[in-house]
Amino acid sequence: MTEKKSILRTTLLVMPALIVFRVGELFLPLLLAFWFGRTAAMDVYFFAWAVFTFAGSLVFSAFKDSPLVPVLAEERIANPKDVPPLVGSVLMHTWVLGGGLAVAIGAFALGWFAFRYHGPDFTLAAWMVLPFTIYLVVMATRTFFGALLTVERQFVVQPIASGLGMLVNVVVLALGHARMGVGLVPIAALAGEVVVVAILAWFTIRIVGVKIELTMKRPAALMRVAKLIAHEVGGGAVTRVNPVVDQLMAGLAGVVGAGTMLRYSGDVALVPTSLLQAALLPVLLSHLSEDFARRDLSTFRRTVVRSLATVSALLLAATAVMWIFRAPILRFVFLRGEMDAEGVDRMIRLLPYHLVGLAPFGALLVLARAHVALKNSGIMIGMGLLNAGSNAAFNVLLLHLLGLEGIALSTSCVHAAIAIIFWFQFEARLKVVQRENVTAAAPAEAA
Repeated sequence: MTEKKSILRTTLLVMPALIVFRVGELFLPLLLAFWFGRTAAMDVYFFAWAVFTFAGSLVFSAFKDSPLVPVLAEERIANPKDVPPLVGSVLMHTWVLGGGLAVAIGAFALGWFAFRYHGPDFTLAAWMVLPFTIYLVVMATRTFFGALLTVERQFVVQPIASGLGMLVNVVVLALGHARMGVGLVPIAALAGEVVVVAILAWFTIRIVGVKIELTMKRPAALMRVAKLIAHEVGGGAVTRVNPVVDQLMAGLAGVVGAGTMLRYSGDVALVPTSLLQAALLPVLLSHLSEDFARRDLSTFRRTVVRSLATVSALLLAATAVMWIFRAPILRFVFLRGEMDAEGVDRMIRLLPYHLVGLAPFGALLVLARAHVALKNSGIMIGMGLLNAGSNAAFNVLLLHLLGLEGIALSTSCVHAAIAIIFWFQFEARLKVVQRENVTAAAPAEAA
């Protein structure tokens, strides 16, 4: 009961800062719709974004809700003096290896764009390669400092930094969108991320006092972190092919701006989960990591079950409200500027198909953090392959049956299936850990 109250109390403390300072992030799609509407140029941007999100997941997702958190939780108990060089080694390897990989990803993306686009569309896509490439390394650095702050249970500064970074993003777009057009969007995003990294790094080192000893040495704990991250990143990289496939399939729907409408309606549907990911889930991962480091498995499982029940209930309520009021909500926020009424009407029809998967997606997010805290990242590649394969199969089937709405429903079906499998995998892994604990305790009791 104490653990639950602690998680709830911390989440409620984070939530006001999150709502105030991340409002720009939640409404960025609305501003993009207002300034740019649904055009071929926006479809190019969203496709480029999907490509870099997929390929760049090898770089920027490494520390987002990362296995680094449970490893550091254990190291702080067992080997506190080794933590500063471990942290510094992780950061140095991120810059060196991540930087080289980001350049390779940028070169690959440029070649793909040359194959897919011609004329002005290729010029626009090529223009986006450099800022997106730099963005990947900056994002990896941001998530690294975010992981350190999660270990330290410093949660409020992260939404504040995100809000200030988004403010910079929006200001850059507001001042330059008329002159530079869609090509300014990734540049503005990069400027905002640089601000976020600067704030998080300063707070981590100067205020919290986390010591970082930069080194290229490879302590044993680093190799454990690298192995766990490799599994998780591999699964994430496979999963992130889904937006690319969705955008490709949207292009087959025969509707102008299909990819843009699919993305905007999906963003609206996921607003409640974006709040949970920023406010609850880092807190949850921190608590679960400490429970597992102490091998308090009963509290661990109880916290996961209560979190699943709470998240599912909240998201089901949000689903009902958004389903009932979807038309006035979408018309109010999107029917402005360059966005046309026909496009908004199509998004109104799309939104229910996204909402079907809202609660399952929330459950999936909770269970993913539970597996990370259990150091069970080895399943992530297999789950990622299942996720991507199921999404592609559902896309082909449901696009034929329902059109563009079928792509949205495909994502919802995949979320539900993966959440169910994650739960059974969680129960199985927990039993394995319990048996290992009993086996390890037996010789100690005999002695």
